[in-house]
Amino acid sequence: MREKFIIAIDGPSGAGKSTASKLLSKRLGYIYVDTGALYRAIAWKVKEKNIDIKNEAMLNNMCEATDIKIKLVDGEQKVYVDGADVSNFIRTPEIGMISSSVSSVPCVRKRLLELQRYFGKDGGAVIEGRDIGTVVFPDAEAKFFLSASVEERGRRRYIELKGKGHDVNLEDTTEDIKKRDYNDSKRNIAPLCAADDAIVIDSTGLDAEGVVKKMLNEIVKRQDELKGFKDSSDQGVKAGCSMLFFI
Repeated sequence: MREKFIIAIDGPSGAGKSTASKLLSKRLGYIYVDTGALYRAIAWKVKEKNIDIKNEAMLNNMCEATDIKIKLVDGEQKVYVDGADVSNFIRTPEIGMISSSVSSVPCVRKRLLELQRYFGKDGGAVIEGRDIGTVVFPDAEAKFFLSASVEERGRRRYIELKGKGHDVNLEDTTEDIKKRDYNDSKRNIAPLCAADDAIVIDSTGLDAEGVVKKMLNEIVKRQDELKGFKDSSDQGVKAGCSMLFFI
């Protein structure tokens, strides 16, 4: 049993996963990993190199030749592709749509799966992204599926993009969210879905503090459950040892 939890957070685009995950990681003193940024990094390079994502051999060669690093700089996560800081470039709606497409390609998922598992192998990590609780870390100690209404997610994403200087409007941003939901839920590989043992939180009407409060309450419950299980297991071992000793 890991001393520190792996906390897996999944959910549709615009549900507030990143904001809640960052805040939760700070509260717990855990590292934060945005795995969606890895797929966006691949999507960015696909666009830059004009790669046909239907040509899996070409896409595989590109993935094998791509170096992706995530670094914490002044408290902010930065994403580097082949040494270039692409942190701002990968957050556009266009890259989001490309990311949704490339993330269903087997060679891309294989390339990034090991990297995702490396970040969380020792626990003490809040890991956000698609299929974290179902495929990447099915044994995560705590799993959350964060959602919200389409209208609310569209509004949040619109505010986020406007704040970063992107020329967008609310209607188109909401339509992009709907398209992303459809693509993510209908694809054959790793479709958008909650793990059977995930705790679903509807963040509509909640701010990040409210979401994190709910998550922390559930984490404490899970810690108590695991502690109780460990204590009962330890008692069983001690009882077994005592019986063997007296025999």
